Amino acid sequence: MDSEKKQRIYKTIMLVVITIFVTCLVTAICVYNYLQNNPGVQLTAWSDSNSELMGSIRTIRSIIDKYYLGEVNEEDLIEGAIKGYVEGLGDPYTEYFPKEEMEEYTEEALGHYSGIGIYMVKDTETNSIMVLSPIKGGPAEAAGILPGDIITKVDGVAYTGDQMNEASNKIKSGESGTTVTLEILRDGETIEIEVKREEVKVNHVEAEMLENTNIGYVKIPTFDEGCAEEFKTKIEELVAQGMQSLIIDLRNNGGGIVGEATDIADYLLPKGEDILITLDKDGKEEITKSTKDPIIGEDVRVVVLTNEYTASASEILAGALKDYQRATIIGTKTYGKGVIQVLKQFTDGSGIKITVNEYNTPKRNKINEVGISPDIEVELPEEEQNKLSVDREKDTQLQRAIEELQK
Repeated sequence: MDSEKKQRIYKTIMLVVITIFVTCLVTAICVYNYLQNNPGVQLTAWSDSNSELMGSIRTIRSIIDKYYLGEVNEEDLIEGAIKGYVEGLGDPYTEYFPKEEMEEYTEEALGHYSGIGIYMVKDTETNSIMVLSPIKGGPAEAAGILPGDIITKVDGVAYTGDQMNEASNKIKSGESGTTVTLEILRDGETIEIEVKREEVKVNHVEAEMLENTNIGYVKIPTFDEGCAEEFKTKIEELVAQGMQSLIIDLRNNGGGIVGEATDIADYLLPKGEDILITLDKDGKEEITKSTKDPIIGEDVRVVVLTNEYTASASEILAGALKDYQRATIIGTKTYGKGVIQVLKQFTDGSGIKITVNEYNTPKRNKINEVGISPDIEVELPEEEQNKLSVDREKDTQLQRAIEELQK
Protein backbone atom coordinates (compact mmCIF):
# COMPACT_ATOMS: atom_id res chain seq x y z
CA MET A 1 0.00 0.00 0.00
CA ASP A 2 2.84 2.39 0.84
CA SER A 3 4.33 1.73 -2.58
CA GLU A 4 1.05 2.42 -4.36
CA LYS A 5 0.56 5.60 -2.34
CA LYS A 6 4.06 6.83 -3.22
CA GLN A 7 3.40 6.05 -6.88
CA ARG A 8 0.16 8.09 -6.82
CA ILE A 9 1.96 11.00 -5.15
CA TYR A 10 4.76 10.79 -7.74
CA LYS A 11 2.32 10.81 -10.63
CA THR A 12 0.45 13.79 -9.16
CA ILE A 13 3.67 15.76 -8.72
CA MET A 14 4.87 14.94 -12.25
CA LEU A 15 1.49 15.95 -13.70
CA VAL A 16 1.69 19.32 -11.97
CA VAL A 17 5.30 19.82 -13.10
CA ILE A 18 4.50 18.94 -16.72
CA THR A 19 1.43 21.17 -16.73
CA ILE A 20 3.29 24.15 -15.32
CA PHE A 21 6.26 23.64 -17.65
CA VAL A 22 4.20 23.34 -20.83
CA THR A 23 1.94 26.24 -19.90
CA CYS A 24 4.78 28.60 -18.99
CA LEU A 25 6.95 27.72 -21.98
CA VAL A 26 4.18 27.96 -24.56
CA THR A 27 2.87 31.20 -23.08
CA ALA A 28 6.35 32.72 -22.97
CA ILE A 29 7.03 31.79 -26.60
CA CYS A 30 3.78 33.28 -27.84
CA VAL A 31 3.67 36.57 -25.95
CA TYR A 32 7.29 37.53 -25.24
CA ASN A 33 7.92 39.64 -28.35
CA TYR A 34 4.43 41.10 -28.30
CA LEU A 35 4.72 42.29 -24.71
CA GLN A 36 8.01 44.03 -25.44
CA ASN A 37 6.23 46.44 -27.75
CA ASN A 38 2.87 46.47 -25.94
CA PRO A 39 3.56 46.71 -22.20
CA GLY A 40 0.00 47.72 -21.39
CA VAL A 41 -1.72 44.75 -22.97
CA GLN A 42 -4.22 42.87 -20.75
CA LEU A 43 -3.77 39.13 -20.28
CA THR A 44 -7.28 38.09 -19.16
CA ALA A 45 -7.91 36.03 -22.29
CA TRP A 46 -4.56 34.28 -21.91
CA SER A 47 -5.41 33.34 -18.32
CA ASP A 48 -8.68 31.75 -19.45
CA SER A 49 -6.90 29.93 -22.26
CA ASN A 50 -4.22 28.62 -19.92
CA SER A 51 -6.81 27.32 -17.47
CA GLU A 52 -8.50 25.43 -20.26
CA LEU A 53 -5.15 24.06 -21.46
CA MET A 54 -4.19 22.87 -17.98
CA GLY A 55 -7.57 21.23 -17.52
CA SER A 56 -7.24 19.36 -20.82
CA ILE A 57 -3.73 18.16 -19.97
CA ARG A 58 -4.86 16.94 -16.54
CA THR A 59 -7.76 15.02 -18.08
CA ILE A 60 -5.63 13.41 -20.77
CA ARG A 61 -2.86 12.54 -18.32
CA SER A 62 -5.32 10.90 -15.93
CA ILE A 63 -6.58 8.72 -18.78
CA ILE A 64 -2.98 7.83 -19.75
CA ASP A 65 -2.15 6.89 -16.17
CA LYS A 66 -5.28 4.78 -15.82
CA TYR A 67 -5.34 2.95 -19.14
CA TYR A 68 -2.11 3.28 -21.14
CA LEU A 69 -0.37 -0.09 -21.48
CA GLY A 70 3.13 1.05 -22.45
CA GLU A 71 5.92 2.94 -20.72
CA VAL A 72 5.51 6.71 -20.30
CA ASN A 73 8.51 8.89 -21.17
CA GLU A 74 8.00 12.25 -19.45
CA GLU A 75 10.43 14.10 -21.74
CA ASP A 76 8.68 12.81 -24.85
CA LEU A 77 5.32 13.91 -23.44
CA ILE A 78 6.59 17.43 -22.84
CA GLU A 79 8.18 17.72 -26.30
CA GLY A 80 5.07 16.28 -27.92
CA ALA A 81 2.84 18.76 -26.10
CA ILE A 82 4.94 21.72 -27.21
CA LYS A 83 5.23 20.47 -30.79
CA GLY A 84 1.49 19.90 -31.02
CA TYR A 85 0.75 23.35 -29.66
CA VAL A 86 3.02 25.01 -32.23
CA GLU A 87 1.73 22.84 -35.10
CA GLY A 88 -1.76 23.99 -34.17
CA LEU A 89 -0.90 27.35 -35.76
CA GLY A 90 -1.26 25.67 -39.15
CA ASP A 91 1.83 27.47 -40.47
CA PRO A 92 4.08 25.12 -42.50
CA TYR A 93 7.12 27.30 -41.76
CA THR A 94 6.80 27.59 -37.96
CA GLU A 95 8.46 24.67 -36.14
CA TYR A 96 9.52 23.69 -32.63
CA PHE A 97 12.88 21.91 -32.38
CA PRO A 98 13.93 19.77 -29.41
CA LYS A 99 17.61 20.11 -28.52
CA GLU A 100 18.92 17.45 -30.93
CA GLU A 101 16.85 18.75 -33.85
CA MET A 102 17.91 22.32 -33.04
CA GLU A 103 21.55 21.30 -33.31
CA GLU A 104 20.90 19.68 -36.70
CA TYR A 105 19.03 22.74 -37.94
CA THR A 106 21.82 25.16 -36.98
CA GLU A 107 24.41 22.87 -38.56
CA GLU A 108 22.44 22.94 -41.81
CA ALA A 109 22.31 26.75 -41.68
CA LEU A 110 26.11 26.74 -41.44
CA GLY A 111 26.24 24.58 -44.55
CA HIS A 112 27.49 21.24 -43.21
CA TYR A 113 25.64 18.29 -41.71
CA SER A 114 25.16 14.55 -41.97
CA GLY A 115 22.23 13.44 -44.11
CA ILE A 116 21.30 12.85 -47.73
CA GLY A 117 21.59 16.45 -48.98
CA ILE A 118 18.07 17.53 -49.81
CA TYR A 119 15.82 20.56 -49.45
CA MET A 120 12.12 19.85 -48.94
CA VAL A 121 8.97 21.95 -48.75
CA LYS A 122 5.34 21.27 -47.92
CA ASP A 123 3.11 21.38 -51.00
CA THR A 124 0.06 23.02 -49.45
CA GLU A 125 -2.21 22.20 -52.41
CA THR A 126 -1.72 18.44 -52.10
CA ASN A 127 -0.55 18.27 -48.46
CA SER A 128 2.52 16.37 -49.58
CA ILE A 129 6.30 16.62 -49.14
CA MET A 130 7.99 17.97 -52.26
CA VAL A 131 11.69 17.96 -53.05
CA LEU A 132 12.68 21.56 -53.65
CA SER A 133 16.20 20.60 -54.64
CA PRO A 134 18.87 18.04 -53.86
CA ILE A 135 22.25 19.54 -52.99
CA LYS A 136 24.66 19.38 -55.88
CA GLY A 137 27.24 16.70 -55.33
CA GLY A 138 25.31 15.22 -52.41
CA PRO A 139 24.07 11.63 -51.99
CA ALA A 140 20.46 12.46 -52.94
CA GLU A 141 21.55 13.84 -56.32
CA ALA A 142 23.80 10.83 -56.88
CA ALA A 143 20.90 8.49 -56.13
CA GLY A 144 18.69 10.23 -58.71
CA ILE A 145 16.39 12.39 -56.57
CA LEU A 146 15.01 15.29 -58.66
CA PRO A 147 13.37 18.66 -57.91
CA GLY A 148 9.61 18.22 -57.86
CA ASP A 149 9.71 14.63 -56.60
CA ILE A 150 7.03 13.88 -54.00
CA ILE A 151 8.23 11.87 -50.99
CA THR A 152 5.36 9.58 -49.98
CA LYS A 153 7.16 7.12 -47.67
CA VAL A 154 10.40 6.94 -45.67
CA ASP A 155 11.57 3.41 -44.86
CA GLY A 156 8.07 2.14 -45.56
CA VAL A 157 6.27 4.67 -43.36
CA ALA A 158 3.83 7.04 -45.12
CA TYR A 159 4.05 10.79 -44.44
CA THR A 160 1.89 13.76 -45.47
CA GLY A 161 2.90 17.39 -45.80
CA ASP A 162 1.71 18.01 -42.25
CA GLN A 163 4.28 15.44 -41.10
CA MET A 164 7.25 16.92 -42.95
CA ASN A 165 9.22 17.45 -39.74
CA GLU A 166 8.78 13.81 -38.74
CA ALA A 167 9.77 12.66 -42.23
CA SER A 168 12.83 14.91 -42.19
CA ASN A 169 13.90 13.54 -38.81
CA LYS A 170 13.43 9.98 -40.06
CA ILE A 171 15.54 10.68 -43.15
CA LYS A 172 18.36 12.14 -41.06
CA SER A 173 18.13 9.76 -38.10
CA GLY A 174 21.17 7.67 -38.86
CA GLU A 175 24.93 7.93 -38.86
CA SER A 176 27.01 8.47 -41.99
CA GLY A 177 27.17 5.25 -43.98
CA THR A 178 23.65 4.08 -43.14
CA THR A 179 20.90 4.08 -45.77
CA VAL A 180 17.32 5.29 -46.01
CA THR A 181 14.73 4.17 -48.56
CA LEU A 182 12.43 6.82 -50.02
CA GLU A 183 9.22 6.09 -51.90
CA ILE A 184 8.94 8.77 -54.59
CA LEU A 185 5.97 9.82 -56.69
CA ARG A 186 7.23 11.21 -60.01
CA ASP A 187 5.01 11.94 -63.01
CA GLY A 188 2.32 9.60 -61.67
CA GLU A 189 4.77 6.73 -61.20
CA THR A 190 5.85 5.39 -57.79
CA ILE A 191 9.50 4.40 -57.42
CA GLU A 192 11.78 3.47 -54.52
CA ILE A 193 15.23 5.01 -54.15
CA GLU A 194 17.80 3.98 -51.55
CA VAL A 195 20.11 6.78 -50.44
CA LYS A 196 23.23 6.55 -48.26
CA ARG A 197 23.63 9.15 -45.53
CA GLU A 198 26.90 11.05 -45.72
CA GLU A 199 28.58 14.17 -44.43
CA VAL A 200 27.17 16.89 -46.70
CA LYS A 201 28.98 20.14 -47.43
CA VAL A 202 27.06 22.88 -49.19
CA ASN A 203 28.96 24.93 -51.74
CA HIS A 204 27.68 28.46 -51.20
CA VAL A 205 28.69 29.94 -54.55
CA GLU A 206 29.94 28.46 -57.81
CA ALA A 207 31.51 30.86 -60.33
CA GLU A 208 33.18 30.75 -63.73
CA MET A 209 33.66 32.67 -66.94
CA LEU A 210 31.52 31.12 -69.66
CA GLU A 211 33.65 29.70 -72.44
CA ASN A 212 34.45 32.05 -75.34
CA THR A 213 32.55 34.95 -73.74
CA ASN A 214 33.12 37.85 -71.36
CA ILE A 215 30.10 36.69 -69.33
CA GLY A 216 30.53 35.70 -65.72
CA TYR A 217 28.31 32.92 -64.38
CA VAL A 218 27.50 32.61 -60.67
CA LYS A 219 25.26 29.89 -59.23
CA ILE A 220 23.97 30.24 -55.66
CA PRO A 221 22.43 26.94 -54.44
CA THR A 222 21.33 28.31 -51.06
CA PHE A 223 21.83 31.34 -48.81
CA ASP A 224 23.80 29.79 -45.97
CA GLU A 225 26.06 31.66 -43.57
CA GLY A 226 28.96 33.33 -45.36
CA CYS A 227 27.28 33.21 -48.78
CA ALA A 228 27.33 36.99 -49.37
CA GLU A 229 31.03 37.38 -48.61
CA GLU A 230 31.83 34.43 -50.85
CA PHE A 231 29.71 36.01 -53.61
CA LYS A 232 31.70 39.23 -53.32
CA THR A 233 35.00 37.37 -53.57
CA LYS A 234 33.85 35.40 -56.62
CA ILE A 235 32.64 38.55 -58.39
CA GLU A 236 35.97 40.28 -57.77
CA GLU A 237 37.75 37.27 -59.27
CA LEU A 238 35.50 37.36 -62.35
CA VAL A 239 36.06 41.09 -62.78
CA ALA A 240 39.81 40.46 -62.71
CA GLN A 241 39.29 37.92 -65.51
CA GLY A 242 37.58 40.53 -67.71
CA MET A 243 33.91 40.00 -66.90
CA GLN A 244 31.66 42.50 -68.69
CA SER A 245 28.26 41.01 -67.90
CA LEU A 246 26.89 38.61 -65.29
CA ILE A 247 24.42 35.74 -64.94
CA ILE A 248 23.19 34.91 -61.42
CA ASP A 249 21.55 31.48 -61.35
CA LEU A 250 18.95 31.18 -58.57
CA ARG A 251 17.14 28.18 -60.02
CA ASN A 252 16.29 25.52 -57.41
CA ASN A 253 17.49 27.85 -54.63
CA GLY A 254 14.95 27.40 -51.84
CA GLY A 255 16.22 30.32 -49.73
CA GLY A 256 18.17 30.39 -46.49
CA ILE A 257 19.38 33.28 -44.36
CA VAL A 258 17.60 36.48 -45.38
CA GLY A 259 20.53 38.69 -44.37
CA GLU A 260 22.80 36.89 -46.82
CA ALA A 261 20.40 37.62 -49.71
CA THR A 262 20.00 41.30 -48.76
CA ASP A 263 23.79 41.64 -48.43
CA ILE A 264 24.20 40.38 -51.99
CA ALA A 265 21.58 42.86 -53.18
CA ASP A 266 23.55 45.53 -51.28
CA TYR A 267 26.64 44.66 -53.36
CA LEU A 268 24.70 45.23 -56.59
CA LEU A 269 22.41 48.22 -55.92
CA PRO A 270 23.33 51.89 -55.41
CA LYS A 271 23.81 53.03 -51.82
CA GLY A 272 20.63 54.21 -50.08
CA GLU A 273 18.12 52.18 -52.10
CA ASP A 274 15.41 50.06 -50.44
CA ILE A 275 16.15 46.35 -50.65
CA LEU A 276 13.39 44.77 -48.60
CA ILE A 277 10.17 45.88 -46.90
CA THR A 278 8.90 43.67 -44.08
CA LEU A 279 5.60 43.93 -42.23
CA ASP A 280 4.92 42.39 -38.83
CA LYS A 281 1.58 41.20 -37.39
CA ASP A 282 0.63 44.78 -36.45
CA GLY A 283 1.41 46.16 -39.91
CA LYS A 284 4.60 47.84 -38.71
CA GLU A 285 7.09 48.29 -41.52
CA GLU A 286 10.82 47.79 -41.44
CA ILE A 287 12.87 48.76 -44.47
CA THR A 288 16.29 47.32 -45.26
CA LYS A 289 18.41 49.72 -47.33
CA SER A 290 21.66 49.30 -49.22
CA THR A 291 24.60 50.77 -47.33
CA LYS A 292 27.54 49.97 -49.61
CA ASP A 293 28.81 51.11 -52.96
CA PRO A 294 28.17 48.52 -55.71
CA ILE A 295 31.04 46.14 -56.45
CA ILE A 296 30.27 46.28 -60.18
CA GLY A 297 29.29 49.27 -62.28
CA GLU A 298 25.96 49.81 -64.00
CA ASP A 299 27.69 49.11 -67.30
CA VAL A 300 27.88 45.45 -66.25
CA ARG A 301 24.55 44.00 -67.34
CA VAL A 302 22.98 41.35 -65.10
CA VAL A 303 20.57 38.50 -65.78
CA VAL A 304 18.95 36.43 -63.01
CA LEU A 305 17.73 32.91 -63.81
CA THR A 306 14.65 31.68 -61.89
CA ASN A 307 12.26 28.75 -61.89
CA GLU A 308 9.33 27.45 -59.86
CA TYR A 309 11.72 26.26 -57.14
CA THR A 310 13.30 29.69 -56.64
CA ALA A 311 11.93 30.60 -53.21
CA SER A 312 12.11 32.79 -50.13
CA ALA A 313 15.46 34.63 -49.82
CA SER A 314 16.04 34.00 -53.54
CA GLU A 315 12.85 35.89 -54.29
CA ILE A 316 14.05 38.78 -52.12
CA LEU A 317 17.19 39.13 -54.22
CA ALA A 318 15.44 38.63 -57.56
CA GLY A 319 12.62 41.00 -56.62
CA ALA A 320 14.94 43.81 -55.55
CA LEU A 321 17.06 43.57 -58.70
CA LYS A 322 13.95 43.43 -60.89
CA ASP A 323 12.28 46.44 -59.23
CA TYR A 324 15.28 48.66 -59.93
CA GLN A 325 15.75 47.17 -63.40
CA ARG A 326 19.24 46.23 -62.29
CA ALA A 327 18.72 42.75 -63.68
CA THR A 328 16.60 41.05 -66.31
CA ILE A 329 14.76 38.03 -64.89
CA ILE A 330 14.72 35.07 -67.28
CA GLY A 331 13.09 31.69 -66.73
CA THR A 332 9.78 30.82 -65.08
CA LYS A 333 7.70 32.23 -62.23
CA THR A 334 9.15 31.75 -58.73
CA TYR A 335 7.67 29.70 -55.87
CA GLY A 336 6.00 32.48 -53.86
CA LYS A 337 7.25 32.13 -50.27
CA GLY A 338 7.13 35.70 -49.01
CA VAL A 339 7.34 35.23 -45.26
CA ILE A 340 10.32 35.40 -42.91
CA GLN A 341 11.10 33.20 -39.91
CA VAL A 342 13.38 33.94 -36.97
CA LEU A 343 15.04 31.34 -34.78
CA LYS A 344 14.64 31.58 -31.01
CA GLN A 345 16.80 29.29 -28.87
CA PHE A 346 16.00 28.40 -25.27
CA THR A 347 18.40 27.74 -22.41
CA ASP A 348 17.85 23.97 -22.60
CA GLY A 349 19.08 23.93 -26.22
CA SER A 350 15.65 23.60 -27.85
CA GLY A 351 14.20 26.33 -30.02
CA ILE A 352 11.46 27.57 -32.29
CA LYS A 353 11.56 28.82 -35.87
CA ILE A 354 8.59 31.16 -36.09
CA THR A 355 7.07 33.23 -38.88
CA VAL A 356 7.27 36.89 -37.86
CA ASN A 357 7.10 38.95 -41.05
CA GLU A 358 5.70 39.08 -44.53
CA TYR A 359 7.92 40.81 -47.03
CA ASN A 360 7.39 42.86 -50.16
CA THR A 361 9.79 43.99 -52.87
CA PRO A 362 11.13 47.58 -52.78
CA LYS A 363 8.26 48.69 -55.03
CA ARG A 364 5.81 47.03 -52.58
CA ASN A 365 4.99 44.08 -54.79
CA LYS A 366 3.61 41.11 -52.85
CA ILE A 367 5.55 37.85 -53.12
CA ASN A 368 3.83 35.43 -50.74
CA GLU A 369 1.65 32.98 -52.68
CA VAL A 370 2.21 35.17 -55.75
CA GLY A 371 5.84 34.76 -56.78
CA ILE A 372 7.92 36.84 -59.15
CA SER A 373 7.15 36.71 -62.86
CA PRO A 374 10.15 36.78 -65.20
CA ASP A 375 10.76 39.63 -67.63
CA ILE A 376 11.41 37.00 -70.29
CA GLU A 377 9.63 33.68 -69.80
CA VAL A 378 11.58 30.68 -71.02
CA GLU A 379 10.75 27.05 -70.28
CA LEU A 380 13.32 24.28 -70.31
CA PRO A 381 12.74 21.48 -72.83
CA GLU A 382 10.31 18.96 -71.36
CA GLU A 383 12.93 16.23 -71.15
CA GLU A 384 15.24 18.55 -69.16
CA GLN A 385 12.68 19.81 -66.67
CA ASN A 386 13.19 18.90 -62.98
CA LYS A 387 16.83 18.01 -63.58
CA LEU A 388 19.29 19.52 -61.14
CA SER A 389 22.05 19.66 -63.75
CA VAL A 390 21.14 20.43 -67.37
CA ASP A 391 23.58 20.23 -70.26
CA ARG A 392 24.60 23.76 -71.23
CA GLU A 393 23.63 23.20 -74.85
CA LYS A 394 20.12 22.07 -73.84
CA ASP A 395 19.67 24.75 -71.16
CA THR A 396 17.32 27.07 -73.03
CA GLN A 397 17.11 29.49 -70.10
CA LEU A 398 20.87 29.88 -69.84
CA GLN A 399 21.23 30.14 -73.62
CA ARG A 400 18.59 32.88 -73.73
CA ALA A 401 20.46 34.74 -70.97
CA ILE A 402 23.68 34.55 -72.98
CA GLU A 403 21.84 35.75 -76.07
CA GLU A 404 20.34 38.67 -74.14
CA LEU A 405 23.72 39.77 -72.76
CA GLN A 406 25.42 39.55 -76.15
CA LYS A 407 22.94 41.94 -77.83
